[in-house]
Amino acid sequence: MDGTNFLDEARRVVREEARALQILSDNLPLHFSDAVDAIASSQGRLVVSGIGKSGHIGRKISSTMSSLGQKSFFLHPSEAQHGDLGMLDSRDILLLISYSGEAIELLPVIDFAKRFGNKIISISKNENSTLAKNSDIPLILPNLGEAGSFGIAPTISSTNTLALGDALAMALLSYRGFSKEQFKILHPGGALGRGLSLIFDIMHRKIPIVKVSDNMQNALIEMTKFGFGCVGVINSKTELVGIITDGDLRRRMSPDLLTKRTIEVMTANPISVSKNITASELLRTMEEKKITNVFVVNEDNEPIGLVHIHDLLTRKII
Repeated sequence: MDGTNFLDEARRVVREEARALQILSDNLPLHFSDAVDAIASSQGRLVVSGIGKSGHIGRKISSTMSSLGQKSFFLHPSEAQHGDLGMLDSRDILLLISYSGEAIELLPVIDFAKRFGNKIISISKNENSTLAKNSDIPLILPNLGEAGSFGIAPTISSTNTLALGDALAMALLSYRGFSKEQFKILHPGGALGRGLSLIFDIMHRKIPIVKVSDNMQNALIEMTKFGFGCVGVINSKTELVGIITDGDLRRRMSPDLLTKRTIEVMTANPISVSKNITASELLRTMEEKKITNVFVVNEDNEPIGLVHIHDLLTRKII
């Protein structure tokens, strides 16, 4: 077969899956809000189960839920009927996944839930399926077939199931008002956790500062002592009113530079940030403004710290 035919097929699959996602977005399952409310109000864990491709997707949904503060684990349906049902608590809520709704491996899990009163949320394509009929909250996906020439391999069905799981997780996050700070606690490592670090945890606390009345000789001594390539300038109220950088020195170089006052050389009203912004937010600001140093100020605009762009890059902030 000509190589371009393979590419045409690949593009068609992606287009068909994208179209299916749009249909899902326009037609979220009828009881979607009930599912979010049930998970949010549950006193137990969200236990996700499915077999085959549904199982793989279920593991990802459970992992995402856990990363957002929802206690969750994946229960393999085959292992469940050989003792793992003992991990369930009566307060747990189940999310069972089967696109056809007829996966026989889920029947023992359904029976157990019915016996002990566990609420069941299900994801399937058929509201008349065994799974849907035995669910407290059935989430019915659009029945759109599968992508590709043969339309037999799980493609659209698995993509939409995964998307619906992500939608549940993010809706739950919004429902609970989950914050970036909470996310960082759950992700102390990795790029996401580093990016959500607060500037207060990163900033230098010993910083170069001079007064507006100081001469430039004192400013140069202060800049050299700290090695940041800048010095902050404060007024009589200790408010940050200016900054002097290496660039300012080059632009204002003159024989009498050392005798000038700092207020004559400084760049007034420098960009400054609060100690409560995240490292990723600061990096974005510094890149947009093309600056390498930022002073951190308190509520009274008093400088309390300094962040150099290298502080962010060495921590691999993204």
